[in-house]
Amino acid sequence: MIGEWLWWDRLWLPGNLTWADLKDEEGLVYAKLSHLYVIVPYALVFLLVRYLFERLIATPFAASLGVSEKTGYKVEHNAVLEHYFNTKSKNPGQADIDGLCKKCSWSSRQVERWFRRRRNQDRPSVLKKFREASWRMVFYLGAFIGGIIALYDKPWFYNLREVWNGYPKQSMLESQYWYYIVEMSFYLSLVLRITFDVKRKDFKEQIIHHWATLTLLAFSWCGNYIRVGTLVMLIHDSSDILLESAKIFNYAKWEKTCNSIFVVFAAIFIVTRLIIFPFWIIHCTWVYPPDYYPPFFGYYFFNFMLVVLLMLHIFWAYLILRMVKMFLFGSVS
Repeated sequence: MIGEWLWWDRLWLPGNLTWADLKDEEGLVYAKLSHLYVIVPYALVFLLVRYLFERLIATPFAASLGVSEKTGYKVEHNAVLEHYFNTKSKNPGQADIDGLCKKCSWSSRQVERWFRRRRNQDRPSVLKKFREASWRMVFYLGAFIGGIIALYDKPWFYNLREVWNGYPKQSMLESQYWYYIVEMSFYLSLVLRITFDVKRKDFKEQIIHHWATLTLLAFSWCGNYIRVGTLVMLIHDSSDILLESAKIFNYAKWEKTCNSIFVVFAAIFIVTRLIIFPFWIIHCTWVYPPDYYPPFFGYYFFNFMLVVLLMLHIFWAYLILRMVKMFLFGSVS
């Protein structure tokens, strides 16, 4: 019953079509949910490739730039403080510190110093950050080049109305298939690794972004919004290359190079995410479709997910502009 409702034609397709209209015929292949099952094993392959890349390529590359694994200061083991640190708070208040002092027979200053050093001990090393940024930069660069190759000769790359020409009876191309599978496998691998990767201030927003991206791509695949989906992926990858490159040079302490790349990244981010994405892509998905078919649930849901991404773009643009402002007063930390 639930399966029948979930795949009800009216949720996914315009009112005059059913799933029977999208059965493969000679020379025509349509996207199906079963095509996406391979992203799970491919995501595991990405994790393996990443492991090998970080150790065999990223680590020597980091060493060539002077980035190495530094042995941090190990705090003195204290069972009482360690239990409090792991179960209650990493930043105890003064009242809690006073109570811990009595249990440990330590001074307040000793307890505060222990917690400060214990927090520093858990901070990810610069080498770990460097490896992660290097992996992402290589992927985004490869994905962007692949996206250009897949799209440069397509009419909808130059005329967005072509996105809806013949929708939804648009045959899937092999280049579209691999573009989707590679991108979705990569984002799934990020979700699987997210608890082990470097946790930044926008950790919650990153989780929302990864799941929103996977949901958007999966829905666009099943609803045959593949043409516009490839455009969305290309826009996102274009600026991410520069962001990860700036991080690499920041960790290597090439301050001027980092700042220059980051300023270029900020400009491209603003243009692609806050201008092209809403005024070209969302305009294309919101304004043009009613000229071809009556709006239905899939139309509203797809646009809703695009707006969620836009809200994240606005949040990150705020952080990015703050960083650019910092360049006027000092280096990036």
